[in-house]
Amino acid sequence: MRILLTHIHELLQVRETIINKVSGAEMADLPLLNNAYLLIENDLIADFGPMSEMPELSFDQKINCKGRVVLPTWCDSHTHIVYAGSREQEFVDRINGLSYEEIANRGGGILNSAKNLNATSEDEIYEQSRKRLEEVISQGTGAVEIKSGYGLSVEGELKMLRVIKKLKENYSLPIKATFLGAHAFPTEFKENHQGYIDVIINEMLPKIAAESLADYIDAFLETGYFSVEETQQIMEAGKKYGLRAKIHVNQFTAINGIKACVDYDALSVDHLEVVTDEDIKVLKNANTMPVALPSCSFFISIPYTPARKMMDAGLPLALATDFNPGTTPSGNMNLVVATACIKMKMTPEEAINAATINGAYAMGVSQTHGSITIGKKANLIITKPISSFYQIPYAFGSNLIEDVLIDGEIVRRF
Repeated sequence: MRILLTHIHELLQVRETIINKVSGAEMADLPLLNNAYLLIENDLIADFGPMSEMPELSFDQKINCKGRVVLPTWCDSHTHIVYAGSREQEFVDRINGLSYEEIANRGGGILNSAKNLNATSEDEIYEQSRKRLEEVISQGTGAVEIKSGYGLSVEGELKMLRVIKKLKENYSLPIKATFLGAHAFPTEFKENHQGYIDVIINEMLPKIAAESLADYIDAFLETGYFSVEETQQIMEAGKKYGLRAKIHVNQFTAINGIKACVDYDALSVDHLEVVTDEDIKVLKNANTMPVALPSCSFFISIPYTPARKMMDAGLPLALATDFNPGTTPSGNMNLVVATACIKMKMTPEEAINAATINGAYAMGVSQTHGSITIGKKANLIITKPISSFYQIPYAFGSNLIEDVLIDGEIVRRF
């Protein structure tokens, strides 16, 4: 199957060769072509260039993209899409003045989601999660990472990871599974942290490895959750099973967690609402991608990741949704990109780089996704007619997407 897109108003994120990520000042450069064509052959990008240089091309389907912007689909490297029920009561509790920590101390938060998940069948969890996945695909996400972490028991965590595996089998976009058993301490282990860590290491991990259920390992490294030393145990155990770390860190406090993550060559460190000068120094020249989650900051009214400071220091930055039932009940990457521009003062070029090529790096798919490059997967967003790509973050409340293509096939047409 050969699909030819012609007269593309703006073709974004064009890269002649595959790159892994962009950092610092490079993030302000978003290569594009005006009045362009793009050829898809089966599931891959086969050719692209200016219309004035388009050769004679055979095709099975032709799409006139006059006035429309084409760009790679969003790569959402941090989500908790698999969960049961919702936590809207906690939303109201926060409006009434309770903090995230106060809600958690009352048995809400992660423990609330764990209670719901363990009381829900695997089939029902799959059905709820499938609908969420299809929603984010319709909003332009073409690669997604999904975490466990609402089981907090051997069977609960396995249940979540099996649901993620089933989603992988039934949907063609890349889905990466992250084992987050170290999301919180179950009530019965509140005073016995090492006891629960032993369960993670000695009971959960061997079973997860036996079924090949995870690509990465994660922990909530934060005051009141998992300490630096406890997280190091988790990362070390994951490493023995070939699971590279992707760690929640610096959401509320800075406790030297980023250094520990970099020392373990974590693929990403996520949240970073609090970032110190020492953290920035540690991240320089590291292989670890900082990931900001601005819609979480928006929803629970906490500070935003200091993107400008980090990029000015030469760091890369990725953007992701943190889609979860408690602190970010939205997987809309368009809103994430807009919020990054509005609240974090990222330019549209920087935000789109962060949500495509750098997002792909943060979930290990930058060789195949995240840019318009010959040989990469044809996972594309085609917008409605718009004046320029600046309209994507500017018109933050509008749906500007007309078509979404996954592996060269239109999966959603509005």
